[in-house]
Amino acid sequence: MLLTIHKHVVVKIPRFSVSHDNQKTWLLHINNVQQDDRGYYMCQLNTNPMMSQVGFLQVVVPPNILDSLSTESTVAVRENQNITLTCKADGYPTPKLMWKREDGQNININRHYKVSPMIFVPNQLVGAPAGTNVTIDCHTEAYPRAMSYWFLGDEMILSNEKYTTSIMENSYRAYMRLTIRNLQAGDFGNYRCISKNSLGETEGSIRLYGKMNHL
Repeated sequence: MLLTIHKHVVVKIPRFSVSHDNQKTWLLHINNVQQDDRGYYMCQLNTNPMMSQVGFLQVVVPPNILDSLSTESTVAVRENQNITLTCKADGYPTPKLMWKREDGQNININRHYKVSPMIFVPNQLVGAPAGTNVTIDCHTEAYPRAMSYWFLGDEMILSNEKYTTSIMENSYRAYMRLTIRNLQAGDFGNYRCISKNSLGETEGSIRLYGKMNHL
């Protein structure tokens, strides 16, 4: 779907708008984000050949309890009988629900919640002068644990004298970092962080560009 051309919004959705800072930055604004807005967005320069950059918008839906026991509800059962209490909730990613007794003690539920990978990119456009070092970041969420790796163009990046890759994991979250040393002309371009588990695969995009080294 074509959204904007230059400073004009083409799509007939009033929640979308576009602005320009009169320098080199164009901004696409989405008000009152909806779950249907989730997906890939591309900004395109009509040069020859065409130049473009793609980013993925992930929409998180706050958890909502659909059906729960009211505080006035009383369920009577005899000792040694079985009973099932139901509480339904929706949201994206899958919300994690915990049962508690009125006395505050947790009820241990041995259940795993499975979530396909999601990626959040703190900075999608990073500039650094040639000859310096730079570090770029991606944050991921997934369960089961995801495999995460970096690409420059179509080439996978491995740790060596040029690159250092690291990942710090905390429960279902992971923080990916890539450090590029002694930047040269061939190091500038589009870097992709990719996260993949048994439920799916997603990626984030970071454009690394060269800027002047002011003395």
